[in-house]
Amino acid sequence: MIIEIGHYALVLALAAALIVSILPVIGARRGDTALMQTAVNGTFALFGLVLLAFGVLTHAYLVSDFSLLNVYQNSHSLMPTVYRFAAVWGNHEGSMMLWLLILTLFSAMVALFGRNLPDRLRANVLAVQAWITTAFLLFILLTSNPFIRLFPAPAEGQDLNPVLQDPGLAIHPPLLYLGYVGFSVCFSFAIAALMDGRIDAAWARWVRPWTLAAWTFLTAGIAMGSYWAYYELGWGGWWFWDPVENASFMPWLAGTALLHSALVMEKRDALKIWTVLLAILTFSLSLLGTFLVRSGVLTSVHAFATDPTRGIFILCILIFFIGGALFLFMLRAPMLKTGGLFQPISREGALVLNNLILTVSTATVLIGTLYPLLLETLTGDKISVGPPFFNLTFGLLMIPLIVAIPFGPMMAWKRGDLLGALQRLYLVAGVAFLAGLALFYAKNGGPVMAVLGLAAGFFIMLGAIADLWYRAAFGKQRLNIAFRRLIGLPRSAFGTALAHFGFGVTVLGIVAVTTFQSEKVVEMTPGKTTEAGGYSLTFDGLRSGKGPNYTEDRGHFTVRRGGVEIADVWSSKRLYTARRMPTTEAGILTFGLSQLYVSLGDPMDGGGMVVRIWWKPYILCIWGGALVMMLGGFVSLSDRRLRVGAPRRKAAPVQAKHVAAAE
Repeated sequence: MIIEIGHYALVLALAAALIVSILPVIGARRGDTALMQTAVNGTFALFGLVLLAFGVLTHAYLVSDFSLLNVYQNSHSLMPTVYRFAAVWGNHEGSMMLWLLILTLFSAMVALFGRNLPDRLRANVLAVQAWITTAFLLFILLTSNPFIRLFPAPAEGQDLNPVLQDPGLAIHPPLLYLGYVGFSVCFSFAIAALMDGRIDAAWARWVRPWTLAAWTFLTAGIAMGSYWAYYELGWGGWWFWDPVENASFMPWLAGTALLHSALVMEKRDALKIWTVLLAILTFSLSLLGTFLVRSGVLTSVHAFATDPTRGIFILCILIFFIGGALFLFMLRAPMLKTGGLFQPISREGALVLNNLILTVSTATVLIGTLYPLLLETLTGDKISVGPPFFNLTFGLLMIPLIVAIPFGPMMAWKRGDLLGALQRLYLVAGVAFLAGLALFYAKNGGPVMAVLGLAAGFFIMLGAIADLWYRAAFGKQRLNIAFRRLIGLPRSAFGTALAHFGFGVTVLGIVAVTTFQSEKVVEMTPGKTTEAGGYSLTFDGLRSGKGPNYTEDRGHFTVRRGGVEIADVWSSKRLYTARRMPTTEAGILTFGLSQLYVSLGDPMDGGGMVVRIWWKPYILCIWGGALVMMLGGFVSLSDRRLRVGAPRRKAAPVQAKHVAAAE
């Protein structure tokens, strides 16, 4: 009975979504406050119904209700509880339910925290959110229903894909969807503003917190997914330009551009048309990523769906929302005022350069991702666009962006002083180059150009610190006054500096691990020793083990340095009994910011094993930088100036009213 309640809640949610899709728009057109209020009440009801349905599905997994087809296909009674939670969204139907839940959560947050928005704007924004919700509710109910029953109920389930039985899966999809779906709010604000034909600096102020929140969560989701693939798949790589990885990276690039563009619009009332277009394109790329992952056109460890028929439905959603939004933009954009003017050498100019590079980079990734699919569709020919293409094109585009990042905060609004910014940053550039050179020689050399890459990472990091240094007027004011100025800076200033600093840390990690890493593939028998990254690894042999729903062979390695034993590491090959599917669990030892990575290969005649060993210097900087960027996002969100909505007008003092009446 409880399963039917969940299914019925989805049907009622569809009815609520249809109401919120229509009545508030009519109310906004007529100026009817009662009809516009249905957007708020209906959105809360919609979120409650979807939450109920999601809770029912989660309960079915926790109690192993195999009468539900979705649970039977993706769970097992011996599976640990944490993986039963992860299994809820570790499949196509469940992941779409998670998407829907987060979509309605953001809608409810707009209804709750958008009380200071104009009634007309809030009604239209919630209506657009309801349009998106309606589309995905129809998709779930018609093509991806998670509440289909089995009769008779099987005694046991088929287990979750072993690759997905990892704590990282419990974290990665929710974070990723919070970013993906969070951009729907920006999209809805853009469509609502185009419907009204009114876009100004206040609109940008309302959009920025939602953009920043979505960007922050998407940063965390991409970083978590990268680290999960790194340690779970046993291939030793942190990024492979997989099409599904690109599907999440493209909205991040466009969202970064939107974040900076909205800042220009808020501060200078400029780039209005461009900012609205970016808001549309960013969520459009999120929808495109959904199509790529859920349509079955891609084969990837990240892609859960393999049924191409579902892709037709998602393609229709894609055409309706992206095509409709761009058509509305085409009609309304000529009516919008261009906004304030500024000199090319200014902070606005630096942010425009940032936008230009980010959007071209997004287009590059988009072309490299879709071109093989389009070519195969049109001609039947299959080609592969892999890391060499992306590393060359994307890497070259990032060079001017990396150089420009520290200059932006040093520029004044409207009219900047490039020479003054150079004078402030020449010392930073010199120190960054020396730091890159020192790290290069500390790691016993490598490609000479790596010095510039390492220096670029240090340049961004030191540039972020220099921004705060000059804002606080260190060197110009007494030390105690400078510290007071530093403490008095708005939180958004610290958030921006942290985000830029974190990006520099990530760049440093990417360059260092690409330049200095080493890989060794050897056949090892018990007692054999090999060298990697200055450490000696001795293979002590295999031991059999058993987990709750798998058996495994665990390889034990003793790690020594200078002949002294300092650690040991286990690497294993597992066989999940229900699916008869093998996986590799890498053994990873962390030394500071570097890691020693050991992965077992195939057994050889004579009792030996193929072992792959990587030394990954400073690889933790890649994900550590992402964490710092995420922290910067949350620090900026805590700034009271970025609160959602516009400030309320203060009521006239009662005493003043009495005086006026007396006069």
